[in-house]
Amino acid sequence: MDVAADLHVHTTASDGRLTLSDLPAAARRGGVDAVAVTDHDRLHPGLDAPVTTLDGVTVIRGIELQVETATGRVDLLGYGVEETPALRAALDRIQTDRVERARRMAGRVEERLGVDLDVSFEPGVGRPHVARAVDESEADCDYAGAFDRFIGDDGPCYVSREVPSVERGLDLLSDASPVVSLAHPFRYADTEAALDLAADLDAVERYYPYDRPVDEARLDEVIEAHDLLATGGSDAHDRRLGITGLSTTAYARVASRLPDAQG
Repeated sequence: MDVAADLHVHTTASDGRLTLSDLPAAARRGGVDAVAVTDHDRLHPGLDAPVTTLDGVTVIRGIELQVETATGRVDLLGYGVEETPALRAALDRIQTDRVERARRMAGRVEERLGVDLDVSFEPGVGRPHVARAVDESEADCDYAGAFDRFIGDDGPCYVSREVPSVERGLDLLSDASPVVSLAHPFRYADTEAALDLAADLDAVERYYPYDRPVDEARLDEVIEAHDLLATGGSDAHDRRLGITGLSTTAYARVASRLPDAQG
């Protein structure tokens, strides 16, 4: 399938490598015409409209918001987001918690390893920033090892963070965004519980670069049963776009729900 739109991309506003100015060139290298910037729990501060055009590339202001469900945490993707006062207040609280969490984790790693970590404690910070700092420090530990040995979910330096309930997250995103999608359903321990949310959503992430086989027929069944849009993207945290995503036809269905691009 030719990929025309990559609707799951992270930038330096959270834990990605791309800056906003890098985005058009990266999109052209990946052969995509449209990109959704979906930083973790944050609207990109450089995007001032739900949909805009940057150097000929359609850029959708999105977000990846983690929420708590009865069976675990899942991620929701909002597209064409119009910032509301309620969403702004919630994101500010989440980012304050993220910064404090990163400080605590970095401090625990520094104490355990006897090194100083160079981490910028600012909105968007997360575990990848701590892991990169470990990799770049004098510690005998690389990026993957930082997660495996210290800051993974069961690690001795891990610190949990507060996230909104799924009900609150859905209220916030539904008021702010014309399309709310379930991100990567086959990454959760309980896929069926995650897919049970579909009845309250607009879309499901159908195309995603899983590193294992997935039940595509099950995804198609859920999409058809609830008359959902199919979304998709590379979940890029580096500079490579278009690894997977939507065809021109599939993207047109999503675009029809979004505001017209400003540029």
